[in-house]
Amino acid sequence: MAVKYIPEPFRIKMVEPIKMLTREERKQKIKEANYNLFNLKGEDVYIDLLTDSGTNAMSDRQWGGVMHGDEAYAGSSSYFKLVEAGKDIFNYGYIQPVHQGRAAEKVLFPTFLTKGKFAISNMFFDTTRAHVELAGARAIDCVIEEAKNPSHRCKFKGNMDVKKMEEIILEKGAENIGLVVMTITNNSAGGQPVSMANLRETAIICKKYNIPFNIDAARYAENAYFIKRDEEGYQDKSIKQIIREMFSYADMFTMSAKKDTIVNMGGLIGVKDAESPLILKIKANCISYEGFFTYGGLSGRDLEALAIGLYEGIDEDYLRYRNGQMEYLASRLDDAGIIYQAPIGGHGAFIDAKAIFPQIPYYEFPGQVLAIELYIEAGIRTCDIGSYMLGNDPDTKEQLQADFEFTRLAIPRRVYTQAHFDIMADAIIAVRDRAHEIKHGYKITWEPPILRHFQALLAPIEE
Repeated sequence: MAVKYIPEPFRIKMVEPIKMLTREERKQKIKEANYNLFNLKGEDVYIDLLTDSGTNAMSDRQWGGVMHGDEAYAGSSSYFKLVEAGKDIFNYGYIQPVHQGRAAEKVLFPTFLTKGKFAISNMFFDTTRAHVELAGARAIDCVIEEAKNPSHRCKFKGNMDVKKMEEIILEKGAENIGLVVMTITNNSAGGQPVSMANLRETAIICKKYNIPFNIDAARYAENAYFIKRDEEGYQDKSIKQIIREMFSYADMFTMSAKKDTIVNMGGLIGVKDAESPLILKIKANCISYEGFFTYGGLSGRDLEALAIGLYEGIDEDYLRYRNGQMEYLASRLDDAGIIYQAPIGGHGAFIDAKAIFPQIPYYEFPGQVLAIELYIEAGIRTCDIGSYMLGNDPDTKEQLQADFEFTRLAIPRRVYTQAHFDIMADAIIAVRDRAHEIKHGYKITWEPPILRHFQALLAPIEE
């Protein structure tokens, strides 16, 4: 039975018209896109769940802040406002704006990662994994085993397997581990949260072996909400208090601010120690890759909206509504017997495409099959989080098999209503009911050497 939909803690004062193409038109559009949903035009999509990154609706306060943006090349007042907000929320000594999360990784990771080094994470997302490899290092995932069973319900399925992590450190040699990265929430594992206890245990091991500890903080506020709701001892703490403790265990963070900070463009790097020599390296790289360090590739109006969004994203009423949307969708899926990464994550539903299409092997990409069928069914754009996204082994060039074959419905913040969520659920159910008719998946006809799912061309495998 569907849970009650939590009403939005805001009023709508501007709308963006969208339209639904016919089924035949959608079939033609996805064919013209070479079966890559990134190649679709936004205007040909009815409900866009490709990502929750930069697709959010800003508030009237943020749009008002846009008009106050100080566009000075150096020393903008909007920069100082952002730095003040970042220091207040994260309690870090240094805050560096960049234009998005992968820019933060580009600026920071080469400082720690070179050829022959390894980076360990509870699970790398694709763009983060790419920056590890571009720096010459290799990425190792250490998510807990419970996360690998979508139907198994337990709290904090995004946790680092600290026992496995320490075994890898001993096997590879601590001197060869350039960085440990904790992704909160754990995106590739289904938007699953990381517990405070797990952050603390990971930090202890990093200190034991003198390994730098970085938080990939794109969805830090959603992670803090789960800790407040589900971890003993945190129910009476504020979201801000929880965030400060979370970040106290790390040495630094990289952040795509296009998620929990509810802006359309922006990112951050944070360093806990205000006297760290790392800061000079960050500034130098930022100037080379992003622009002068007081704007970091962003306009003053972006800095202004980001400073406001940092606070709006940690509002408890907003976070309760945000999680309530996910719970509503999850209840619709539960009623229909749809398997997804359960319990529902913080920023979307990760549908188990392998369970819907057991006849399709990983190298024919069941997650991509479901994504394509959802577009054909209802004009919904989603993406594969599975073997198609994972790609090939960087050394052997062989197709890797992912731990999951998910299709991710990433929900933009403050954008869609209950009626849209019902369309999402109905479409998944409809595809599930006719899934047996689909005998084969897709093959790649062209792919770039890295981050292929953004650009690859595919074709259906015929009988």
